[in-house]
Amino acid sequence: MRFDEFLTLVRDRGEYHSEDEAEQVSTAVLWVIASRIGPDEAAGLASDLPAPLDDALRLERGRPETFGREEFLRRVAQQTGARPRTAEWDAGAVLSTLGEAVPGDRVEHLLAQLPEDCADLFGRRGGPEGGTHDGR
Repeated sequence: MRFDEFLTLVRDRGEYHSEDEAEQVSTAVLWVIASRIGPDEAAGLASDLPAPLDDALRLERGRPETFGREEFLRRVAQQTGARPRTAEWDAGAVLSTLGEAVPGDRVEHLLAQLPEDCADLFGRRGGPEGGTHDGR
């Protein structure tokens, strides 16, 4: 997926006023993802994203941190200057787009490294099958 296509999807899903706003939110969400996953996983994910979005995943962060959904959203809110509920909206706009932009096996591997209650942010539901697309 091209950079402009990614931003257009995020802008539309997040109902942002501009692609600049969509880019800022996308960078913030990817930055938080990169602090939650290992460097190799972040580099692999970055390789599937268009520049300059990949830069947010390539920053050296050291060992991945372990935190749940609430902390994930708190960190997104901190990066964007938004409230936690807005951060949930922002994360959903970016991560559902990410789920379309990268290969399915990469998304499944990423979901396996995140708390189960984050699957809905990718437009998926958790469940006995390990999460399924919700059809939106």
